[in-house]
Amino acid sequence: MATLLVIFSSLLLSPLVQCGYLESDQDVLIPKDWTDAGRVSPAEELELTFALKQQNADLLEETLRRVSDPDSPHYGEHLSLDQVSSLVRPSDLTQKVVRRWLQNHGVANCLTVHTQDFLQCRMTADVAEALLPGSRFHRYLREDLSVVRSSAPYAVPSDVHQHLDFVGGLHRLPPRGQRLTARRGVTKAGLHLGVTPSILRRRYNMTEADVGAAGNNSQAVAQFLEQYYHPVDLAEFMTLYGRSFKHQSAVDRVVGTQGSGKAGLEASLDVEYIMSTGANIPTWVFTNPGRHESQEPFLQWMVLLSNMSDLPWIHTVSYGDDEDSLSAAYMTRINVEFMKAGVRGISLLFASGQRGAGCRHLGNNQNSFRPSFPASSPYVTTVGGTSFKNPFKVTYEVTDYISGGGFSNVFKMPDYQVSAVTAYLKNTTESLPPVSYFNTSGRAYPDLAALSDNYWVVINRVPVPWVSGTSASTPVFGGILSLINDQRLLKGLPVLGFLNPRLYKLQAGDALFDVVEGCHLSCLDEQVQGKGFCAAPSWDPVTGWGTPNYPKLLAALLAQ
Repeated sequence: MATLLVIFSSLLLSPLVQCGYLESDQDVLIPKDWTDAGRVSPAEELELTFALKQQNADLLEETLRRVSDPDSPHYGEHLSLDQVSSLVRPSDLTQKVVRRWLQNHGVANCLTVHTQDFLQCRMTADVAEALLPGSRFHRYLREDLSVVRSSAPYAVPSDVHQHLDFVGGLHRLPPRGQRLTARRGVTKAGLHLGVTPSILRRRYNMTEADVGAAGNNSQAVAQFLEQYYHPVDLAEFMTLYGRSFKHQSAVDRVVGTQGSGKAGLEASLDVEYIMSTGANIPTWVFTNPGRHESQEPFLQWMVLLSNMSDLPWIHTVSYGDDEDSLSAAYMTRINVEFMKAGVRGISLLFASGQRGAGCRHLGNNQNSFRPSFPASSPYVTTVGGTSFKNPFKVTYEVTDYISGGGFSNVFKMPDYQVSAVTAYLKNTTESLPPVSYFNTSGRAYPDLAALSDNYWVVINRVPVPWVSGTSASTPVFGGILSLINDQRLLKGLPVLGFLNPRLYKLQAGDALFDVVEGCHLSCLDEQVQGKGFCAAPSWDPVTGWGTPNYPKLLAALLAQ
């Protein structure tokens, strides 16, 4: 702390330039599982991402509402990337001020994107520290991962401050991936021994005929944390578990660089289950561990979406971080990026996480629940998890106790969910945790759920049983929505795009199996004793509206 105070004081008292902090609320403390390998060489090359202030964010949000609300006369009138660019492109003044500032520091090696709202620039560490007063770049190690970050806040000149949202590559160490579990089950004659594509199709009333056929449809998964799938694993998985339905055994396109090491459990799970649920639909894999140690992999994926005119309609992502570890400026800007995708007709599905309601220790024996972002974003569809009531039979579903869910402490409750969430809070007063643990007016999540317990996955050519996590439920629901998009495209209808406004007006009915049993985990303290929120009729912050009843959901979402 003393070191930070010295940095703050020297920056504030500097007579050379008037500066203002960007991301002043960003958590800059380095987690204990990272090792500081020391200050980087002044000549070390870094790559930083400058998020330029955009125009018309309010108009972008209103456009998203119009094209996503089924009661709007403009429903489904999605924009092209060129139209999005015309809407949000930074002003000429913003671009001139930022570029002149960079050029004055000798920074000329920069690339922009189609929407001109990101600049990715290469420079040496000494130039970066002069450009961003307060920053101090160190190398940090965790297992086989090496990144370069600053453990101190950074500032920019006051005349530049109003033209930037944040600078990527200084903070936000990669979080650990969702902690999937893999364990051996007990064999019982005559009963299923874990979730496979055939079990999912049976539970969600899908037939062998429910496969993709449209020529203009595609889906994607995104990976950031040194996670890779192996093509031979996917082919083996489809040989073992995909014989009963038409499918594809190879990924259509990889965007990024596939690693040459062992396959990752999460990456294998994502690819195998989106391709077996959204069967016979071309699938892309975005794999971006970060081409440079100073890159933020998730941010790089967002930049890619701003620069590609031809993208899959459904993207599923098993990634998240604690809201309180991220700056409000960063999350707000990422929300704008989500809106940019939504107005183009792209559906973004995020896993709700593996820690139930989460827990944050506030001191003085006080705790609160800990929401996760991007799961808590109002502009994505968040997927929770369930288990079979009997793990060896295809029964009705109950809450998976690890399923992430809760209420944002940063983003207000969006209009589309106010009625549903208000009803939940009103009807479950006796089972609700104390209101001091959560923000009753925040964006509530998840929106939907699917089975997240006891999956079979082929990894490194070996079938591994009983893999669990919302990293499983998210690609499953993504594949189902891809099939619905497929049918809409065959009928000449627009794709679903941002689903939530339509989902909450649908109010489930028989299109979704309502999950009404079970609670998820939370803080282990005297007040809540490890119990978070509980499932209830209709929407709840554990399983959302429930799990898919495919033929009924298809019929409901095919209606214009």
